[in-house]
Amino acid sequence: MVAEKKNFSHNDLDTLRSRVIVERDRVTSTASTDFPHNYPGQNLAWDFEKFKETFKLKINKLSKTEMEFDMIGIDAAVANAFRRILIAEVPTMAVSNVFIMNNTSIVVDEVLAHRLGLVPILADPTKFDFKGKEETPTDLNTIVFKLQATCRRNPNAAESETDPLKKYIHANVYSGDMKWSPQGDQAERFKDCPIKPVFDDIVVTKLRPGQEVDIEIHCEKGLGQDHAKWSPVATASYRLMPEILINGEITGEAAVRFQKCFPEGVVDVVVENGVKKAVVVNPRKDTVSREVLRHAEFENKVKLTRVRDHFIFKIESVGAIEPQDLFVQAVKVLMDKAGTVKRSLQNTLQAE
Repeated sequence: MVAEKKNFSHNDLDTLRSRVIVERDRVTSTASTDFPHNYPGQNLAWDFEKFKETFKLKINKLSKTEMEFDMIGIDAAVANAFRRILIAEVPTMAVSNVFIMNNTSIVVDEVLAHRLGLVPILADPTKFDFKGKEETPTDLNTIVFKLQATCRRNPNAAESETDPLKKYIHANVYSGDMKWSPQGDQAERFKDCPIKPVFDDIVVTKLRPGQEVDIEIHCEKGLGQDHAKWSPVATASYRLMPEILINGEITGEAAVRFQKCFPEGVVDVVVENGVKKAVVVNPRKDTVSREVLRHAEFENKVKLTRVRDHFIFKIESVGAIEPQDLFVQAVKVLMDKAGTVKRSLQNTLQAE
């Protein structure tokens, strides 16, 4: 979006409907008004064909653990539904039970079990069943790890050595020390992608000579709404697309001062016919700090808004499931919820 030489007044119905307006001391037009008969002469009834024409999804950044994409043409309620589902309702595998045979480390049993519970596990949850409270562990619902470590002095370390990692062997116990113990036919089922912790360098506890840990760890399938250890994301968040509207032109040294009111990369100062001019080049970088609205010289020259149906969505996976797959699973969960509501309504109508 680039700056427009158009003055949007607060009485403009389209602006009130499609934009959140950011003023110096308040934010207005925040409530959704996309429903019939709210504005004279505008038919805002939901239409599937129109939705297909206006809805867009564009991926801007994608890595093994992060994805940022634009979701355009939906209501905030739907965007928030995806956020909540990603955090709480996409299943993963996580440590559920910790059987401590021996632990002489400085970390007490309860804290050690909690630390192990938060280690993300690389395992496809779709290949496991949920384990009921009364069910016994099987190869279809449980993953088993062994964690055994004993600390001793390093015979090759210098006598003056003070670094514990060089002075001792197994001074730190890491998540990578958790060794998968395949049950049943798990070794064959997961031969192409062996089960393991997502990261090998998470410190679980620390040991000194003579101390040891001997632990069996059971992982089960679960949901983030039951415990954060099952949440597949570090976070899932969204924000509305910022929009910066300039009324007329801002030139000369005022253009430089205008540029400094925004984060780097939002506004450029270009030279046209020997005159400096402020141009909005990348409003998505704007943090909507409202600094520009605090300066009297820019009063009535700039308007800050946010596009109501344009969401900049970010997913940060913990690494067990790639972010693009997480979003697909979130869509499936939402579809199942919609199907449940639809069936309930049909049953209610039939009963009447």
